[in-house]
Amino acid sequence: MQEENIINNIKTLSFGCRLNALEAEKIQKMLSSVLKTAILVNTCAVTAEAERQSGQAVRKLARENPNIPIFVTGCAATRNPDLFQQITNVFVIKNKDKMCLTSYLNFLKDDPCLFKNTEITHFSHSLPKLSKQFVQIQNGCNHKCSYCITRLLRGSAISFEYETILKDVQNAIENGFKEIVLTGVDIASYAKNGLLISDLCKNLLQDVQGIERLRLSSMDPASPEIFKIINLIHSDKRMMPHMHLSMQSGSDTILKDMHRRHNSETIRRIIKAANKSITFSWDIICGFPGETETLFKETTNLINETKPIKIHAFPFSPRPGTEAAEMPNQVNKEISKKRVKIISELANKFCKQFMEKQISTNVQVLVEENNIARTPNDIDVEIIGESLPPKTICNVKLTGIKDNKFVGILI
Repeated sequence: MQEENIINNIKTLSFGCRLNALEAEKIQKMLSSVLKTAILVNTCAVTAEAERQSGQAVRKLARENPNIPIFVTGCAATRNPDLFQQITNVFVIKNKDKMCLTSYLNFLKDDPCLFKNTEITHFSHSLPKLSKQFVQIQNGCNHKCSYCITRLLRGSAISFEYETILKDVQNAIENGFKEIVLTGVDIASYAKNGLLISDLCKNLLQDVQGIERLRLSSMDPASPEIFKIINLIHSDKRMMPHMHLSMQSGSDTILKDMHRRHNSETIRRIIKAANKSITFSWDIICGFPGETETLFKETTNLINETKPIKIHAFPFSPRPGTEAAEMPNQVNKEISKKRVKIISELANKFCKQFMEKQISTNVQVLVEENNIARTPNDIDVEIIGESLPPKTICNVKLTGIKDNKFVGILI
């Protein structure tokens, strides 16, 4: 995934998670106070392909913009700085320094001043504007999943002060956002001054009356807080009834080898507590070392049993420095890709079944761009009729399905 933003003539390009894009926006604002022109690339290293794409993009930007300072940060820049630092006009900022303005200025201080009053002329990346505002509540992770390079590159979990989060949410509401999405590396681990993630949600809903929709990014299924969040969804309609779980596998054997802290029974208990009033999406890694056809079947069986409506399935990518990269019984890449296809097709089937049951119902949606809106269950709706501005919340009747989207009319 690539995400881009522009403030004056400072442009950003982000790879990977939404947190990367959010951090890039913060850095962009920080740099705009002291620099007229720069390019920031926030890289990703979650897979070898993400790292390759990051390197390719930076080389292309440097060729096309020879007089522009290009700051490269993020996980790929932290893991493999040599991939970037030999490129002309590129300055590598590691994760631990990415939010420090001095880190950027120190590079330019000793460099020939080729960068003043220049214009960026080659930057073709674009991104639709979002109608929801992401707010970061923590960074880092304390767990030791055997496949994960991100935790090694971002460091230990750090939860932000409530007052900081509250201010970010209040600013978002003042800027016209009605839906807030809380995000981070491991938001389920949020713990600050006695507040856990469920407490944080309750406090924000109480303290910021302008929040009309509150949503959470990916949650660790092992966290007991999930059940408190489910109860909050049941009791407060402003909590969106859709949860994304970082499942990774449905096989207890594979989950154990991954050093995950949940198992398939955990998921069954979560689904039972949700009581059909909450939908779920999952992350699934296909072809983890030792995943036989039988163990893969355990994952598909759990999918068939619990029916998540979306799954982000991707092939295992061994990351140097992680335990899983050295495990025996590595799975052939072509087999992994076939398993991705199988799981994606299952998710599409259950999403279609869910959508078909929603036809003729009335739902509240958040309008994004071009009359495409988003349901509480995080499914697109094409609204037929008058043009509606982004950030609008309105009620529609779902009348049909077209190209994996609902079709709806205003009511």
